[in-house]
Amino acid sequence: MAEELPQANFSHTRFIFEGFPELYKYRRLLFLPFSLIYMLTIFGNSLIVIVIKNGQNLHSPMYLLMSSLAIVNIIVPTVIVPNMLLGFLFDWNEISLEGCLTQMFLTHFFSSVESTVLLAMALDRLVAICNPLRYVEIVNTAALVKFVALTLIRSGLIMSILVALARSLTFCSSNIIRHSYCDHMALVSLACGNKDKNDSIGLAVIVVFVGIDISIIAVSYMRILSVVLHAAEAEDRWKAFHTCSTHLLVMMSFYLVGSVTFLSHNIGIDIATDINTFLGILYIIFPATVNPIIYGVRTKEIRNAILKIFKVSSNKVININVSAVKV
Repeated sequence: MAEELPQANFSHTRFIFEGFPELYKYRRLLFLPFSLIYMLTIFGNSLIVIVIKNGQNLHSPMYLLMSSLAIVNIIVPTVIVPNMLLGFLFDWNEISLEGCLTQMFLTHFFSSVESTVLLAMALDRLVAICNPLRYVEIVNTAALVKFVALTLIRSGLIMSILVALARSLTFCSSNIIRHSYCDHMALVSLACGNKDKNDSIGLAVIVVFVGIDISIIAVSYMRILSVVLHAAEAEDRWKAFHTCSTHLLVMMSFYLVGSVTFLSHNIGIDIATDINTFLGILYIIFPATVNPIIYGVRTKEIRNAILKIFKVSSNKVININVSAVKV
C-alpha cells in the first residue's frame, strides 16, 4: 500500500512491486512456469559456457563471443527473476531506493553489453565471410581487448548517467512500481517535477543500443548476404547462410521484444500493467532461454560437443551399473 505524503519535500525511499495486479490471486501459480523457465535458462547457458570452455576446437573468437553472450544471459535473469519468484511465493515485493537503482543499473548495463556482443558477432561474421584471408590478422587478441574496453566504457558511462539522473529525482506521490523489477521508465514515472533529462537519457539509450547497433548489424548482414549470393560454390553459400541465419535468429529475439518494450514507454502507448510486465520479463528471459537452443541445435560443433558430453556421461553410468552387478 502506498505511503501517505507527510510533508512537501518528502520522497519515498522504499517501493513496492505490483507487476501482475490482475493475476495477484494466482501469484503462487505464476511461480511454477517462471521458476522452470529460469532453471532451464541457467542450465542451457551454463552448458554452452562449459562446452565452449572444454572444447579445444571452440576457442575461436566466434565461440568466445557465444560464450560471453551465454554468461550475460545467466547474469541478467539472475538479477531479476529470483527476487520476483520470492515475491510470488512470500509476497516479498518491497525494495529500497538504493536496491532498486542497483538492480536498474545491473539490468540495463548487462542488457546493453548483450547488444554490444551481438554487434561484435555480426562484425566477426562480416570479416570471416567478406575478408577471410585477413580474418586472423583483423580479429586478434588486441581487437578483443579493445572490444571489451569499449563495451565496458560505453555501457558503464551511459548506464551510470541513467541511474544518477534517476537517483536525483523526488518520489513524492506513489511508491507502487507497476512492474516486477526496477525498470528505468517504471521508476521515473513515479517521480515528481521535471523529468525531461530522464526522458532524454532514456531516448539516448534506445538510439545508441538499438538504433545504432541494429543499423550496423543490418548493414553487416546485407553485405554478408551479397557476398554469399555471389559465392561460387553452393556448399560455401549454404554454410555461410546457415551460420548467419543462426545469429540473426538470436538477434531478432533480443531486439524485437526489446524495441516493443522501450517504444511502449517512450511513445506513451497505454498498455495494461499485466501485459507491460510480461513484455518486460519476456525481454529479459526469452532471448536468454532460446539462445542456447538456437546455438545447440543449429551450430554443428556445439551440438556435437553437447552430444559427446551426454554420451560420455551415459557410458559412465552404464559402466558403474555393470561394475555394481558384478560385485
